[in-house]
Amino acid sequence: MSPPKKTRLKAATFSFKERGRLSKGKDLDVVYVSHKQVIGKKRKTTWVESCADALYNTAPTSSPSSSPRKRVREETHGLPTIQEEFDKEVFDNFFSYTDNKQRKTKTQNDFIQEYLPFRDLYLDILLDLEKPSSVSECQSCQIGEGKFHCLTCSGNQTLCGSCIVKAHHFLPFHKVQEWTGKCFEDKSLKELGFVWYMGHGGQQCPFSEDPQAWEDIPLDAEAGSVPMETFSGSTTTSTMTIIHSTGVFLHNVVWCGCPGSNHRQHLQLLEARLFPASITRPRTAFTFEVLDHFLIDALECKTSASSFFEKIRRLTNHSFPDTVPNRYRELMRVSRLWRDLMSRKCFGFGHDTKEKPGKGDLAWFCPACPQPSINLPDKWQDKYESWLISQRYVVDGNFTAQHMTMRMPHLDISLSDGLGYMVNDQEYQTHLLLAVESKERSSCSNHRAINTANISRSNLRATGVGATACARHGCFVPHSIVDFQKGERHMNIDYSICNALNYHSAGIDSSLIIYDVGCQWSINFLQRVAESQGLSVPENMQIIPAVGKFHLSAHKLACFARYSLNFVQGAGHVDGEILETLWAPFNKISPTARSMSHAHRQEVLDNHMRDSNWKKIVGIVKTLLTKYNRALKGVDETKSPFDELTRSLNPGKILMWGIDEQKAMEKRGEYLDIYQLQINKAPTMAEIRLKLTESENADTGHPGTVSWLITGINLEDLQDTLRAEIRLLPNDGTSAQKTAIEEKRQRLAAKIAKFHETADAMTVGMDLDIGTVHSDDPRFCHADNDGNEWGGASDEEISEDIDEEILTEEMGIWMPSSVSQQDALTLGLGPLQAEELELRKGQANDCLENLRMALGHKAIIYRQYFRSADSTWSGTRSKQEAHQCQLKINKCVRSYQRARSAMERLGMEEATLGSIYQEILPTELSIDKEVTEENRFGQGSDRLAWFWRVNNTNRGQEDTWMDEFYRVNWLKAKARWSRWEEELTLKEWNRRWQQATRPGHQAFAYQQVMMWGRFAQEAEKVFNQCGFVP
Repeated sequence: MSPPKKTRLKAATFSFKERGRLSKGKDLDVVYVSHKQVIGKKRKTTWVESCADALYNTAPTSSPSSSPRKRVREETHGLPTIQEEFDKEVFDNFFSYTDNKQRKTKTQNDFIQEYLPFRDLYLDILLDLEKPSSVSECQSCQIGEGKFHCLTCSGNQTLCGSCIVKAHHFLPFHKVQEWTGKCFEDKSLKELGFVWYMGHGGQQCPFSEDPQAWEDIPLDAEAGSVPMETFSGSTTTSTMTIIHSTGVFLHNVVWCGCPGSNHRQHLQLLEARLFPASITRPRTAFTFEVLDHFLIDALECKTSASSFFEKIRRLTNHSFPDTVPNRYRELMRVSRLWRDLMSRKCFGFGHDTKEKPGKGDLAWFCPACPQPSINLPDKWQDKYESWLISQRYVVDGNFTAQHMTMRMPHLDISLSDGLGYMVNDQEYQTHLLLAVESKERSSCSNHRAINTANISRSNLRATGVGATACARHGCFVPHSIVDFQKGERHMNIDYSICNALNYHSAGIDSSLIIYDVGCQWSINFLQRVAESQGLSVPENMQIIPAVGKFHLSAHKLACFARYSLNFVQGAGHVDGEILETLWAPFNKISPTARSMSHAHRQEVLDNHMRDSNWKKIVGIVKTLLTKYNRALKGVDETKSPFDELTRSLNPGKILMWGIDEQKAMEKRGEYLDIYQLQINKAPTMAEIRLKLTESENADTGHPGTVSWLITGINLEDLQDTLRAEIRLLPNDGTSAQKTAIEEKRQRLAAKIAKFHETADAMTVGMDLDIGTVHSDDPRFCHADNDGNEWGGASDEEISEDIDEEILTEEMGIWMPSSVSQQDALTLGLGPLQAEELELRKGQANDCLENLRMALGHKAIIYRQYFRSADSTWSGTRSKQEAHQCQLKINKCVRSYQRARSAMERLGMEEATLGSIYQEILPTELSIDKEVTEENRFGQGSDRLAWFWRVNNTNRGQEDTWMDEFYRVNWLKAKARWSRWEEELTLKEWNRRWQQATRPGHQAFAYQQVMMWGRFAQEAEKVFNQCGFVP
């Protein structure tokens, strides 16, 4: 270990019993660096040791931790100490502490710590199991030599050869070993004379003779050589290679020869729960168990057939796996057949062989989404509101699920084309052949999905897949998954969406389609449907396009109101991004499926989507319960603020806004722009200056006072800039830098002196105090010189009366606000203070406006440049630009603080300062705010900082800017509450069934009934426990 790493090891405090014995035996995997006894808490003796386990805190020390998270842990009171917990867990000393709190579980490290003292003993026992039993004779017949034992059977019995074969008459896949005198050696049951009889449950066929003579049969029969058979009477004897979940086994098989029985060998294997690898003359078979294991491994672990069979070979012979017959190709073929049979059996198409599955019939779908004739009652239109019975789909593409071009596609045979989630290939190709793709570029943001639509890859048959899934629960829609040929084109997505819209939708009149580029896709969607022969939309169905909440932040601001899920009636509280979570496990199988045949890849993708939907069905109760509880909380959190806001506003305006909202929900489109904040800016300093200049003669009798006051405010800003530049001056600054600072000081001092001369002329005969000296808030002292304030000062402006004892940047500047309000009235400065108060309001308004713009510019830099930087140079430049924005932000805050301080001295009402011109805190200067980034992700519980909603006019006056702000925020607050109300109202549904008549079919059907019944009982039980009332 390197010295730096050693220093990073944490010194942990442990309390051990009999520590010397433990240390001597090295039972604990730690390196002791100190054996000094110290007195810890509760007067216990402890030992300080070095341990790299991050579970334990550092040793007690007087210096505070540098990490805030660690300081919180160290300052937490009422919890047991680390050594107390360690003693309690390791030594089972579960005594009570003063706080009466006990750990209920042990950590993984605690269990491993318990194991360490027994490690050597465990090894001894494992090695002792490699020797034979102390009894030499067979423990069954007590006659033969007991030199065989089974690794799969429980116990440690040793049997003779005939007894062990007899004991495994119905256990053909156990592993047997023979004692050679020095060690155990693997031995197959076939070598010991085991014979597997077909057709009679493992018993010998009555019409067969006892086979005595056997000929050697090639092990690799199916690989090319002609299999050899021996005939005894009317029966046939063969050697079979059988693959089980525990290994590859060779067995002598005797086929049934009863008159009238089925003499087809592959059917006899199937009746024995062995799936034949071929039909005509099978010599390889797979157990049902190993096929089930492979399907589960492929679904859960994303294991390929090659990896799975290599595992089987290693289980058979770990040292020499190449000696085990390779049946990888047979596994690939048989697993496809098994998957096809299991899916048809599961969906009830084995009960009536005349009924064939149709499009999407071998697929699960969401049990909670409304589906007429499946989980909706009769006359459901009269029982539910129209917005409740609506389709809610999310659409997305995945460019990881590629497929390579096949050499001989005409030889490919499909088992379930169009029966699952992938669309029927022939119909899809016909649609693509007739469809005409639009060449238009996106008019919104630079979306990759649209602008890369013409990118082609010649070696790929498919560049990805497009999918449609239910937006609320994340279930893939059957018969709606399509392949991409060049990119995410409209012709591909249209086919997927149209198939989803027509899936069990009779009578449903609205469908919400959430798509990353829904703003562009929806423009001419209905026109493309009308012009295509392969596309159709249910009659009278309204299509409501929307964009997922995460992707919406990348769109132009104009898309926010029209395509946000926050403003869609019936959307509930969905984010529209659930397909992104489904792609994560799906991408793990994409490399394996990339080089498969088209039909095989289609079946594999169907199976994984079917399994994904099945997991959703199994967990639907827990999912709905979680959403139900979250909806209850969401309604409580949004209804109260909305009601309070409604009560505080003008009822007439509320009524007008409510009418606008209802019209927007019905007509949508441009009517949704009511949710956009259309800012009429507050009066700027320039506007206030013009207004005051026009009336200054009448009010003050001194022309030019407004210009003079503005000059004073500008001088304060120049002092602030100079202080910022001095703070940034390095300690070892060059002479040129220091000279530049001194020159700026002299020029600024001259300007201040000239300003005071004008003040003396305006206040002749008045005894004035020194000006106000401003001190910068250290929380915002990172401003920089923008380089534009220092030009224009002539040599004549440099005064000879500069006070050498006071630095220019610390000079006081006299303004009317430097005098108390009472003294100002006595001196006749009331009109000047009134003018300065108005100008200070303008200054504050300008600062807040510049602050908002600077925060917006910083957000743009972070979102569009810094996060997407593709080189160190561009990343560094983006950081510098963001830093300059931060400097501007801090400068605006300091200027606002000076304006607010002056308004306070000028006698502004405390209520106005507390509600309109509040203090700015560093935590409020985040960049993801309502005005600058309205289409951001995560607005459900968002709150505006006060300066985004500042009112800069008197309360009694009409303020259109604040009216606009309150209008938009009221509409958004209502939308948040409405979506949570809808989330609470949405219900769950049922599924269909089919009758079975034959005994075996009925048994399977009863199993399905019991399973779905348990699902229903569990759902009712869980929801009743949480107080749910239907």
